Amino acid sequence: MDLKQIHDLIKVVNKSNIGEISIEDKDGKVTIKQKEDKITVTSAPAQTVYAAAPTAAAPVASAPAAAPAADNLITIKSPMIGTFYRRASPDKPLLAEEGTEVSSGKVVCIIEAMKLFNEIESEVKGTIVKILVEDASPVEFDQPLFLVQPA
Repeated sequence: MDLKQIHDLIKVVNKSNIGEISIEDKDGKVTIKQKEDKITVTSAPAQTVYAAAPTAAAPVASAPAAAPAADNLITIKSPMIGTFYRRASPDKPLLAEEGTEVSSGKVVCIIEAMKLFNEIESEVKGTIVKILVEDASPVEFDQPLFLVQPA
């Protein structure tokens, strides 16, 4: 089962009164349990656990980002679904903070998807003015991550 199918299942569980769903195929077993506005997904072969906020909360988080974007700010968005990390590893320094100068190609965060750690690079030169996602939290495809004041 791929990540998109798991994401679709999370949406179905969020929109329904289903408390738990388990699906097993040749690749392994996935169990999704709903608890107090959160969903936990476990995958048997990789032992991966995803915790996702309800999909209804995502538009609320991105709505405030739309207002500052009109002030010539550029938004760096997530190119994939996964877990957002501000450090390359727990013992390393933060990749980007508010006020950090970034240039095209500079790594600003890491997104983990299915045990693969993907470096996300800035496509613009400027200064990070706002970090829109908390460290170690799940992100959606095209979700705003940073607001950058172009140089």
